[in-house]
Amino acid sequence: MVNINYMLMEVQLINKLAMNNTTKIILPVIVIFVLIILLLIFTNRNYKDYDFKIYFFNAGKADAIVLSKNDHYIMIDTGEESLSNEILEYFKKNNITKLDYLIITHFDKDHVGSASSIIDNIDVENVLQSNYPKDSEYYNNYVESLRNKNITAITVSDNYEFVISGLKITVNGPTGVYENNESNNSSLIVTVINDSKKFLFMGDSQNARIKDFLEISDTDYDFIKIPYHGHYLKRLDETIEMLNNYNVNCYLTRKGPVTILSNGEDIVIKQ
Repeated sequence: MVNINYMLMEVQLINKLAMNNTTKIILPVIVIFVLIILLLIFTNRNYKDYDFKIYFFNAGKADAIVLSKNDHYIMIDTGEESLSNEILEYFKKNNITKLDYLIITHFDKDHVGSASSIIDNIDVENVLQSNYPKDSEYYNNYVESLRNKNITAITVSDNYEFVISGLKITVNGPTGVYENNESNNSSLIVTVINDSKKFLFMGDSQNARIKDFLEISDTDYDFIKIPYHGHYLKRLDETIEMLNNYNVNCYLTRKGPVTILSNGEDIVIKQ
């Protein structure tokens, strides 16, 4: 409302000046000045009350996501091992010394690769993990780091719910064994509710896992991290085309980091 009133006030001033022939030279200067002021107003919108932030790293074909609200931090997946320095630098830049929760949706290297570095260098209070372990270097490093820090990870095989800084979070684990794509279909699915806004993070869930989740969830979401790197259909471009047909705004982390801000009533997305 302040911005609108300001704009109307300036327009009225211009109209008065335009009625005076002696201002023909001054008028263009005033118009330019007003346009600059309006540009500054709308490009420097105050987001101080947008206290919930979601940051997606440009992790290539991987997932690494940090959620924050009121100095509480949750991380969903950690990207590949090569991303560890960038993640730790982000933590340092934003004075993040502790994670309230580290959630590993499943144990493919592009989701657990940097987990050991994070656990080694950051205080992690709680770790939630999938129920389908893998015999790999990255998984073994992760387990060793947990052991060194005396952290017992919680294996989620049903629903794990918690509230932190007003965020209502449900971590849904697989309840069965999947014949195909066992690792991806073991993905934890995370829902986050911030007042009236709802966010969904689906890991690398594929058809069987998605079907099971939809049978217990009838919620509409304001934002979804598309499962399996966008390969919901056979090809990524088909998925994007489908979403565009439903007027869904799409953001690709391969084009750069994505930041989501929310005050519980509105959502702002920047890339």
